[in-house]
Amino acid sequence: MQEATSETRASSRIVRVRTDVLDLEINTLGGTVVNAKLPEMPLSLDNPDVVKELFTTDPFRYHVAESGLIGSDDSLAPKHDKAVYTAEKTSYTLDQGQDTMTVTLEWNNGQGIEVSKHFTFKRGLYDVLVEHEVTNNSDQTWVGREYQQLKRSSYKEETDSAFMVFYTGGGIYTAEDKFDKLDFDELSESKLDRDTTGGWVSFLQHYFVGAWIPSQDQRNHLYSKYLGNDRYLLGTYGPGKSLNSGETARFSSILYVGPKLNKQLKEVAEGFELTRDYGWLAVIAKPMYWVLETIHDYVGNWGVSIILVTVLIKLAFYKMTETSGRSMAKMRNLQPRIKALQERYKDDRQQLSQQMMDLYKREKVNPAAGCLPILVQMPFFLAFYWVLIESVEMRQAPFALWITDLSTRDPYFILPLIMGAAMFFQQKLNPQVGDPVQMRVMQIMPVIFTAFFAFFPSGLVLYWVTNTVLSIAQQWKINKVVEAEAKAQKGGKKGSKKDG
Repeated sequence: MQEATSETRASSRIVRVRTDVLDLEINTLGGTVVNAKLPEMPLSLDNPDVVKELFTTDPFRYHVAESGLIGSDDSLAPKHDKAVYTAEKTSYTLDQGQDTMTVTLEWNNGQGIEVSKHFTFKRGLYDVLVEHEVTNNSDQTWVGREYQQLKRSSYKEETDSAFMVFYTGGGIYTAEDKFDKLDFDELSESKLDRDTTGGWVSFLQHYFVGAWIPSQDQRNHLYSKYLGNDRYLLGTYGPGKSLNSGETARFSSILYVGPKLNKQLKEVAEGFELTRDYGWLAVIAKPMYWVLETIHDYVGNWGVSIILVTVLIKLAFYKMTETSGRSMAKMRNLQPRIKALQERYKDDRQQLSQQMMDLYKREKVNPAAGCLPILVQMPFFLAFYWVLIESVEMRQAPFALWITDLSTRDPYFILPLIMGAAMFFQQKLNPQVGDPVQMRVMQIMPVIFTAFFAFFPSGLVLYWVTNTVLSIAQQWKINKVVEAEAKAQKGGKKGSKKDG
């Protein structure tokens, strides 16, 4: 498509639209959304007046939403880069007590083809209904179709760091293949060319998404194109419609521009909640988030909700981990005897291994018994990890005291230090087995994890601290029970000898 002429650009103007959650700028050239700010999403708690800007014409962070109609020639349908609409006002505001608002742009070709482009906004929602209403007052049949497309540069989200990098790129959904990601390298090397019933296209970044969702009850075509100069395009177009003289038709689609709020995503389109990318663990992560959200609805604090979900996970696996814990407790009680064997056979590793295996057999201890429970739990813990880092609900959500934002690092590194101390104490409860090098590596693990987690979101660290503290409590209880059983067993043996 050709770019607009300088005269066309000069005749266009900006229409500003404000709702409680959106602050948009629509260019009357094609009715393109050229800027989108999110008033409810400050960039930081320290500067609440500077809000998240998702759409912009800034060359480095370029991201806009275009839509229009394609006819047999440019004079019959308004394209995004050629048609200049008119608007009744240059500013619209959703007033208090008003739940919906429609902004209408008008275009006609001077030959009987009239198009009204309607943008309908709803209070509290980030999805915008976009409709092209075509009236054919000419004496000829009109044939055309609607298209929608997103253009974006490849800039990365500001939440990326050396420790955590989040996906930024395209995301599409088709009835046949479901959700699929197309990163910028893929978009530059190959073209998307796919037909599907329903479907949608989007550009994703951490916590936020811009997307076009065409009518879901029709056959749509999804396409992409690399435009050069770091510009990438994802779009859709639907089936054509034919209007006889005097007839009117509507084309409709949804533009979503905002945070990946789970409750809203599910209402927009099939599969749209998959923009919260949990990867291959989605089958576990989605119900875990449901539990987290349900608890939050009652307690009203995401930090408390994280703690309670972690407790529930621990309780769910308690019986399984109890077997592992009992094995470690017995190993811990055997430590003096194991050290004695290591001293006696320090020059004969083969004999040492044989003696230790005999000891484990006599005492009915399996050193590998703790592996299976850990392996079974791992997908659940990893799934909860992804739930926490993908949930925009954690963004700027306070917990307590100095933790005012669960999505950013602890400003004073207190939680990571508590986590490191807890891991150190946890090691003391467990048996110190293995060769000296392995034992030294294990001893410095709390230090390494503390340094690593110091820059992780505090919500993640809170989860790990809670999990570690619960593991300590569980192992401490099991150690006491096993020690009591061992004492009772020794007492029983002594009693039997006296009786004999």
